[in-house]
Amino acid sequence: QVQLVESGGGLVQPGGSLRLSCAASGVIFGFYTVGWYRQAPGKQRELVAVSSRGGNIDVADSVKGRFTISRDNNNNMVYLQMNNLKPEHTAVYSCHAQRPPSTYWGQGPPVTVSS
Repeated sequence: QVQLVESGGGLVQPGGSLRLSCAASGVIFGFYTVGWYRQAPGKQRELVAVSSRGGNIDVADSVKGRFTISRDNNNNMVYLQMNNLKPEHTAVYSCHAQRPPSTYWGQGPPVTVSS
């Protein structure tokens, strides 16, 4: 059974930082493209950052320079470092792993940026 379990979400003040973690079980992470998506209230889910199995990284233009994705294949982990957060970054952030035809989602920790 495949599980993606995120941690690290919560409430942070504008300008603060958070690091999201995603732990995978039941898969060999190195074979998967992994990434983070987010869904803000009243909006569609959107890609934040993705790391391919080959190591290529793509980050949404809206968060470039603020957010960094990294992965640890040996420990089946993927991380999202979020710096200089703004209220518009408030959303539910979900971990995603894909190796066609399989795709898996985590539950998503809420991130709230507010003073």
